[in-house]
Amino acid sequence: MRSVDIPEPPSARAPWAHPPADLCGLLRSREVAKGLEDREGQDEEPSDKLQKVLARAGLGSRRACEELISAGRVTVNEELATLGRRVNVTSDSVAVDGVRIGVLPGLVHYLLNKPRGVLTTADDPQGRPTVTQLVPDHPRVFPVGRLDADSEGLLLMTNDGELAQRLTHPSFGVEKEYLAQVEGVPGRAALRLLRNGVDLEDGPSAPAWVGVVGDDRDGVLRIVVHEGRNRQVRRMCEAVGHPVRRLVRVRVGPIALRDLGPGAWRELSAKEVRSLSEAAGPGAGLAPRARSEPTPSGRRRAQRSGRRQRPG
Repeated sequence: MRSVDIPEPPSARAPWAHPPADLCGLLRSREVAKGLEDREGQDEEPSDKLQKVLARAGLGSRRACEELISAGRVTVNEELATLGRRVNVTSDSVAVDGVRIGVLPGLVHYLLNKPRGVLTTADDPQGRPTVTQLVPDHPRVFPVGRLDADSEGLLLMTNDGELAQRLTHPSFGVEKEYLAQVEGVPGRAALRLLRNGVDLEDGPSAPAWVGVVGDDRDGVLRIVVHEGRNRQVRRMCEAVGHPVRRLVRVRVGPIALRDLGPGAWRELSAKEVRSLSEAAGPGAGLAPRARSEPTPSGRRRAQRSGRRQRPG
């Protein structure tokens, strides 16, 4: 038997099966508005008050950071900031007194006294010890620059990629200071070559500050460079006939090694991180000839660290 669709009586139909036209328009407008709100919520980037961001970066209390902003010392994306400004820490550039500040939450900066025989890498397929095994696992950090396995001393480690790039790029001219115990006794001619520049396979080295530490017969030199080329100090000394027997880095910019035993590490203070940012800030890089001597503060730090870290 053929089935027949029996229409339901009008009284049984849903009262809004065919809603009025004005109600349909109202519902559509509400849906559109809700869609726009959802889209705006997705597109809107998270932001924080500027004084909160500065305080979190170690610039002081929120009140002190508000005073920095009011004094016209803070810029966001190279524009003068005002109180009430909100910033996106993932995309905005914040600077205080012209020095860019790392504002991403969770940034850490470690100072490590790298021992001899430890590799400056995150992982070694051969299972040899690495510098990342000497610092906390979380958050993950990477070394700033390199020290070869036979070298030792100060190594900065961080997850602050922007600061690391500026510290290692030669255009910023950040000083790196070493104590080098070399074979033989370097004479005046060798010292003059080191100071004025040595011809290396990848081009001549820039002028460096070079001094003799203690008794000349010990063969210990203090060398300050700002290029950061691979194994630069070792190659410079070998080029003048005095290969390095032991090499210790004792300073990077304003940060000196001081009283930190081999394999030990500590976290840099907010003040120290800011001093590093200033050392690698705009205008920090000087002409090579002007860097032939360390800064006065660098000499004082060198004298203190040299007494504690002298090779021997």
